[in-house]
Amino acid sequence: MAVWAREPLTEVRRPSLDLVVEQPSHAEQVALWQAALGPAAASLNGAVEQLAAQFSLSAQAIGQVALQQSVGGPVNGAALWDACRTRVRGQLDELAQRIEPLATWEDLIIPEGQRLQLHAIAAHVRRQTQVFETWGFARKHNRGLGVSALFAGASGTGKTMAAEVIANELRLDLFRIDLSQVVSKYIGETEKNLRRVFDAAEDSGAILLFDEADALFGKRSEVRDSHDRYANIEVSYLLQRMEAYRGLAILTTNLKHALDPAFLRRLRFVVNFPFPDTAQRAQIWRNIFPAEAPTADLQIERLAQLNVAGGHIRNVALHAAFLAADAAEPVCMAHVLAAARMEYAKLEKPLSEIERLGEP
Repeated sequence: MAVWAREPLTEVRRPSLDLVVEQPSHAEQVALWQAALGPAAASLNGAVEQLAAQFSLSAQAIGQVALQQSVGGPVNGAALWDACRTRVRGQLDELAQRIEPLATWEDLIIPEGQRLQLHAIAAHVRRQTQVFETWGFARKHNRGLGVSALFAGASGTGKTMAAEVIANELRLDLFRIDLSQVVSKYIGETEKNLRRVFDAAEDSGAILLFDEADALFGKRSEVRDSHDRYANIEVSYLLQRMEAYRGLAILTTNLKHALDPAFLRRLRFVVNFPFPDTAQRAQIWRNIFPAEAPTADLQIERLAQLNVAGGHIRNVALHAAFLAADAAEPVCMAHVLAAARMEYAKLEKPLSEIERLGEP
């Protein structure tokens, strides 16, 4: 009798022979793709190497994808890439929320320094096989090969949008994991929940966005009891899996000051998302309304005086659009100011800024 399991079996009572079967290496996967695609592989202009670098598929899965894509016409790299994405996302769909990445670099209004950091993150994901395998860095540095990042900033400053932009550029799936739902009060359950997420993501190399990292991270205090000790174990386990994960794992937080510096050192990137200044808010207002949306006499420089972040500007614009549509009118300042009052009331902010904007 043969038994297959992802983890070694520890309670086998009868004599057994354990065989460790590893996933095909990058070179082996390239060879499997070439064999499955036949002569078409040579005409794909490096797509085979990219597929093997991004997706960790079995020989059977590679054969099935190649066969499905070869039916009905010539094989192309983009179709193979999308077929691999679709094939390996199933398990993660059950554990996390898949976000369709629509945002582009033009949509993201942040300082140039942070933009360069995000481009560097994308480059690390795109070129990791070349650097680690072809250039041999993995043989000299075999720890921390995963791309891990922390996005820190107030609510609405663009952290989730930045993850979308990177996923869009790399043409990868983006999955949002709510850490407040993963963390359990029962000892050992948090690690089990995290293990399920990372194991499900391993074949796809999808981008994992762990939202609300404050639910798990915190300044590490003296260990006074078993709960303190296990809380530290949970954080260490998450960082360990992020470092080992072959894709990109992103943590977001509104409270960077509450994070232990020892944890920050284990992350490859830390990107701070500042509150937008007046010029940046003006640019966000200029981009916020779709070209198809009718507008009339919007005073962008005045709207930029509203002291809210980009996420809240989006909410105001959306509210204003509904008010205008219901009145059968183009979006004008009156609709935007009415929508801003609703947003300020939700945030419990004083209305003085809006009242000043409403003055002639």
